[in-house]
Amino acid sequence: MPNWQEILNELNGYKVSANTAYDIVRRKYLEELNRLTNRNIILYYSGWLQKSDVPMPIMAINDEDKNGFMTVINNLDKSKGLDLILHTPGGEIAATESLVNYLRACFGTDIRAIIPQIAMSAGTMIACSCKEIIMGKQSSLGPFDPQFQGLPTHGILEEFRRAHQEISVDSSKIPVWQPIIAKYHPTLIGECEKAIQWSIEMLKEWLKTGMFKGRESIDEVLNKVILELGDHALTKSHARHLDKEYCRNAGLNIVDLEADQGIQDAILSVHHACMHTLSATPAIKIIENQNGIAFIKQVKQVLVQQ
Repeated sequence: MPNWQEILNELNGYKVSANTAYDIVRRKYLEELNRLTNRNIILYYSGWLQKSDVPMPIMAINDEDKNGFMTVINNLDKSKGLDLILHTPGGEIAATESLVNYLRACFGTDIRAIIPQIAMSAGTMIACSCKEIIMGKQSSLGPFDPQFQGLPTHGILEEFRRAHQEISVDSSKIPVWQPIIAKYHPTLIGECEKAIQWSIEMLKEWLKTGMFKGRESIDEVLNKVILELGDHALTKSHARHLDKEYCRNAGLNIVDLEADQGIQDAILSVHHACMHTLSATPAIKIIENQNGIAFIKQVKQVLVQQ
């Protein structure tokens, strides 16, 4: 497997424009992976790690991504299923629900999630909608507890309940809590409760009809997954990285990336090529299939490439 530096050396060896070299190398390794799996491949990569100055809503899963997926899914042989390579910080719940529904309308539940490095929050939810999740020793999912305007909904509810409890016991605490509670708008608590319930219901339905379809004692395993990946009191931070053993012990169907050396090499080569692209070009989000059809979002424009 070419490592990070070897792929960079390969990129530097092309006597073409920089952007063209990144496209050539990335697509080369996507094609190699496709030859090994004989399945459709779509990579979905965000550059949030490389471009911290770009607003997170642009880098995160949003409704605009549907256009990218429509572009790369067009003309694919749907009977071959889909391998979805995910690298994302997460994003909007509504956009995530719509995207998963679209992918399932195209490929049914014959979808595998591949996590070369990180898929957080809503990215974890997308992975859980698949029939299996391929992870390596370096891979991480994240808690799916929803955020509201950048704040954890569980954290907001915990703070509000603590304030209520402390004030009920000792009214002298009112001046302490008043400026904190004053920042909440009237419907915030209800919106947080609805967001949590929505995400739980969504994830349970996807697991029932996908990864856990036909499994016995399904309620028990569903509740375990929701607890281990969604309970803020347990995970403690929305940014927490959950490795493959944690995810496996939580009940998810995890396949070891290391089980097939050829597949591992091909996937990590694709990953390194994508990360170089995001680091060295204006690209901030890449959605691309094995045929070289890509929807690449840049800071100021979208390029549809073939």
